[in-house]
Amino acid sequence: MKENFLIYGCYGYTGKLISEHAAQLGLKPILAGRDAARVEALAKELNLPFRVFDLKDEKEVVTNISDVKVVLHCAGPFRFTSKVMAAACMQAKTHYLDITGEFDVFESMFELDKAAKAAGILVMPGVGFDVVPTDCLSLYLKNKIPNVDTLELALMMRGGRISHGTAITVAENLGESGMVRRNGKLEKVENGTLLRQIKLQDKKSYTGVAIPWGDISTAYRTTGIPNITVYNCLPPKVIKSMKMSNRIGFILRLRPVKNFIINRIKQRPAGPNETERQNSTSVVWGEVKNASGGSARAMLELPEGYTLTALTAVKIAQSILEKEPPHGTLTPAGVFGADFILQFDKVKRIDLD
Repeated sequence: MKENFLIYGCYGYTGKLISEHAAQLGLKPILAGRDAARVEALAKELNLPFRVFDLKDEKEVVTNISDVKVVLHCAGPFRFTSKVMAAACMQAKTHYLDITGEFDVFESMFELDKAAKAAGILVMPGVGFDVVPTDCLSLYLKNKIPNVDTLELALMMRGGRISHGTAITVAENLGESGMVRRNGKLEKVENGTLLRQIKLQDKKSYTGVAIPWGDISTAYRTTGIPNITVYNCLPPKVIKSMKMSNRIGFILRLRPVKNFIINRIKQRPAGPNETERQNSTSVVWGEVKNASGGSARAMLELPEGYTLTALTAVKIAQSILEKEPPHGTLTPAGVFGADFILQFDKVKRIDLD
């Protein structure tokens, strides 16, 4: 009987945090990735088993995951890696988790729903930040008032910096349009043009700009709400740069330009250090409305995003090891409920009405 789980991309910034957290809990996941030296070094450091394989050959992937119950896929950008790993999980009848935040990846994963049910597995993309806290808040708010037809979410990061993986994913999407959901359909918007003022518990006003965050895909499946916008609270100069990208998008989409930016990213620190993570926090805000004028607002106070990802991803993998999950492509709150996020340290949900 399959019992263990495998962490693929274990030595990336977030993959390493996840591997370390699993080891701290006394778990013995199999660490895996394509770089033999880096996989083996981390496995020795954490005293964990390991395997080395890449994602070029689907049969090789199947061979390496057939004896595990869950794959926790941490090697992005997921638009390039998720399809092979998910297809291999179908063949191996191994549950699939990943930590993507890319809406187009979520859309492609939801297209696998019938195949996942037929294979008898759970496919759950986005088991970190994004989208666990936003998904839980969306479901919580949806249940506050009847007939919700509009959901707006906003993110705010307080301190810290992004990892290489996150930055490279952003670079790969440079020059692309923003995205929202309207009447159940995905709709493009120009970058930096859709703004709203967000008021948190501190009564201060923050400017949010619409971004193509994963919840335009996941929250729609979790709640059925047809109109969804996700904002990121950013400095004015960043929003100005987003607007400028609309005029030079054709340049930003060129492969040599992307490669240049990615090479520059790799020369920077891999991500926030431990002190930065401990001293940083994040916030998720949400509001729902219905056609009758009803509304509800709430927010989540959260740990730093990468720290939270390690907590939620490992917990979800543990839960699947302990109890067979429902099958198909499902969201975190869709399986574990709106209160799932509340069990983690430094998480607080606040009603703003």
